[in-house]
Amino acid sequence: MTSSSPGAATVLERQGTTQRYPEARVIVLDDDVNTFEHVVECLCKVIPGMNSDRAWALARRIDGEGRAEVWCGPLEQAELYHQQLGSEGLTMAPVERC
Repeated sequence: MTSSSPGAATVLERQGTTQRYPEARVIVLDDDVNTFEHVVECLCKVIPGMNSDRAWALARRIDGEGRAEVWCGPLEQAELYHQQLGSEGLTMAPVERC
């Protein structure tokens, strides 16, 4: 709010900026250790909402392309899923910010 009269103070309105919470990708890498069945079992166990059909498709992509993004979302959850999958023996890429 401004006024053109002499001696009047100028009031600046605060502009809010919304910052998005950082997001990250969880990526599983291909290896010569884990079986398809183990990868599918781990994905279904750790990733919320993962079903067997989707897990098998991801396991085939990991095998065929050498890696696959298995989850993307808030950084804290990504770090948790990354740690859990790694502790199950899966070979993990570092968490990548989206």
